[in-house]
Amino acid sequence: MKHKSLTQYLVEQQRCEQAMSAELRLLIETVARACKAIGHAVGKGALGGVLGSLESENVQGEVQKKLDVLSNEILLDANEWGGHLAAMASEEMETIHLIPNRYPKGEYLLLFDPLDGSSNIDVNVSIGTIFSVLHAPAEASGREVEERDFLQAGSRQVAAGYAVYGPQTMLVLTVGNGVVGFTLDRETGAWRLTQDDIRIPEQTAEFAINMSNMRHWEAPVRRYIDECLAGKEGPLGKNYNMRWVASMVADVHRILSRGGIFMYPRDERPSGKAGKLRLMYEANPMGFLIEQAGGAAVDGGQRILDIEPAALHQRVGVILGSREEVERVRRYHQEA
Repeated sequence: MKHKSLTQYLVEQQRCEQAMSAELRLLIETVARACKAIGHAVGKGALGGVLGSLESENVQGEVQKKLDVLSNEILLDANEWGGHLAAMASEEMETIHLIPNRYPKGEYLLLFDPLDGSSNIDVNVSIGTIFSVLHAPAEASGREVEERDFLQAGSRQVAAGYAVYGPQTMLVLTVGNGVVGFTLDRETGAWRLTQDDIRIPEQTAEFAINMSNMRHWEAPVRRYIDECLAGKEGPLGKNYNMRWVASMVADVHRILSRGGIFMYPRDERPSGKAGKLRLMYEANPMGFLIEQAGGAAVDGGQRILDIEPAALHQRVGVILGSREEVERVRRYHQEA
């Protein structure tokens, strides 16, 4: 069976579905090539001298891994010269990255988490790259792009996706016309379409959450997890399994593949009251993908894609996955 290439798929979306512009197609192809390079570096591991930490911290106050910095540089270098972007923003950088004056500028903004799941790098567990694409606002035309131009609700994304570097290297993508998955053919270097029209089952018997934080959870989250743990004799009437990889890309990829609910909620700690995950680099692109696959994504009581960002590195609670389960947790928050 011959699998369609990423380029073929994108050209069809451009020509037949009218789902994207030629510039957006070229931008996504560039991001995909950068992900291929990151996957190659991840695959070398200790042989490439890329494991371990640096003595620096990112804007989040987290110690940077060597691969965090390398992945960030790969994405910046790959995307700044193509003429498709007005500017970029990264979880690893304090402020935005403007396109150098020597290169042409385009109409899109690119945001990315260059390497999600950094704590898993050195133990050879799946990690990934997450990206989101926005239109630069019309009012930014004729002037330098500013941080405020990036502060758009997730519902205004024109594309989002992630690459997962695991036993297979995969690229999962939406351009607002459903969700598709590509597998990297390591022999030819081509991304091949292997999952078309990915849909999340509405119900699930699996949840993903860090149970070590239970004592800090808000009451609605504790209520839902207690009901899951009560099993078939409890109010939900079925037995649940728990999964937790501590890499959002890996956990979300599992949910897209077979259903489930992923929870990284707000909690009562001072460091967790707003949430832990980043709205612009993680919650919005993953929320877009999940919704396009028929699931739901909320911060607790509110749809994630409706949140109006106030800051580039804003944090948020994240509950996403199979629609019926997410809506149950949202209802518990509203009742509380």
